[in-house]
Amino acid sequence: MDKRVLLPTDYSKNALNAIRYAFELYKDVQCDFYLLNAFHVSGYNLDSMRVPEIGEPLYEAAKQEAEDGMAHLMEQLEIHPKNEKHTLHTIITFNSLSEAIRNVIEKKDINIIVMGTKGVTDAKARVFGTNAVSVMERIKKCPVIAVPTDYSLEPPKEMVFPTDYKTHFKKRELDYMIEIAKLHGAKINVLHIDRDKDGKLNREEEENKKLLLDILEGTDYETHFLSSVKVSKGINLFVESKDCDMIVFMNRKHLFFGSILSNPLVKEIGYDPKVPILELNDN
Repeated sequence: MDKRVLLPTDYSKNALNAIRYAFELYKDVQCDFYLLNAFHVSGYNLDSMRVPEIGEPLYEAAKQEAEDGMAHLMEQLEIHPKNEKHTLHTIITFNSLSEAIRNVIEKKDINIIVMGTKGVTDAKARVFGTNAVSVMERIKKCPVIAVPTDYSLEPPKEMVFPTDYKTHFKKRELDYMIEIAKLHGAKINVLHIDRDKDGKLNREEEENKKLLLDILEGTDYETHFLSSVKVSKGINLFVESKDCDMIVFMNRKHLFFGSILSNPLVKEIGYDPKVPILELNDN
């Protein structure tokens, strides 16, 4: 069965770059790509009882603008080298981004979402785009890859997976990381950061680590330990020292990162991400 990849777009430069990154990431995979634009109508609140009617001038103008944007996007993608393994589909809908994504995931059985970290409405001062964080917070059915603005189209070769070994792992949760690593011959760097201890694990942590390494068997992986450093700083230092080109994390509520709902890792890292982030869901 073909992989089904959802590509949300607001027609920004960052969204276009994320689409091209997805094409490159899955260049050797049979894929159906769904380009999604969720448009809004000026003067209407999606949370209110006021819903614009099809045929109303404001609705039709917003819809036309969305359709024109999609047509222009398809023209831009014509420049991209044709890949016979890839099929493109377009979806334009009046909805909030999160609800639109939920609907497409359900109807098209989407496997993974690839999107930009910033859109046309995100201020440069923000650490991470509000749309990307919102999707990571609210969408639990499939993983999300968030691609920074102007990031190169080179697939990952060094991935970092930070963990404290405090929770157990499931193979199905890690399949997307393993798949990407095998597709591109990338190394998975398992990074244990502990600012208070000497790296010694208790029995439960040792069992969780063994389970993780069993799941990673057959991949190119390496384990690392950093002490006496904050999680955010440790990840930054590791990414720079190993020239990592993807950060992978589990969206879980536990002691290591806290909940992404109140304290996203991307904000904890404390800088505008320079490499793509793959968010896996606890399911």
